Amino acid sequence: MGLSFTKSAEENGFLTTSVEEIIKWGQKNALWPMPLGISCCAIEMMAMGATRFDVARFGMEVMRMTPRQADVLLVAGTVTKKMAWVVRRIYDQMPDPKWVISMGVCASSGGMFRSYSVCQGIDKFLPVDAYVSGCPPRPESVIRALMSIQDRIDQKYRPAIANLGKSISQTPRQDYFDSKFAGVKGLYSLDENQEPREQTQK
Repeated sequence: MGLSFTKSAEENGFLTTSVEEIIKWGQKNALWPMPLGISCCAIEMMAMGATRFDVARFGMEVMRMTPRQADVLLVAGTVTKKMAWVVRRIYDQMPDPKWVISMGVCASSGGMFRSYSVCQGIDKFLPVDAYVSGCPPRPESVIRALMSIQDRIDQKYRPAIANLGKSISQTPRQDYFDSKFAGVKGLYSLDENQEPREQTQK
């Protein structure tokens, strides 16, 4: 691809592309992750940012500690039911387009903490784009998940500018989760004034 661009520039003196392709190129090469290290998987997340694995190769060298500046939410560790609404609120504060990586078996399925107080997977309340297995997962696996999100941006994502003003979510599952939890009171409610209540299994 780089050689064809170089050849075109040498022969014609200019390059042609679409605005959509430029936006996709910028977004996939400058993903800003927000680490949500709730448990021991966060140690591997730190290793991923160090020099040995060098996540800066993918434009992700700066971890954002505020959801308003992040593109990717890295959920690493066990999410309890009391913590679920906090994770969902962080996700809702992120600007579109946004992606979620479930890092480790605890975030993906509850792991060894099969308990009444632990969410058995964050996909119960978040649209997850990539799952990383392992306890804890290796940094290479997390980097592979980030690369799969880059591939998804390149192949399936359509920037808002290309939708001619129509509101279209970036993932087909997002509409499902937004409708599922719209106005729901209880476990995953974002109402701060609501008292916690017991949840029954369905």
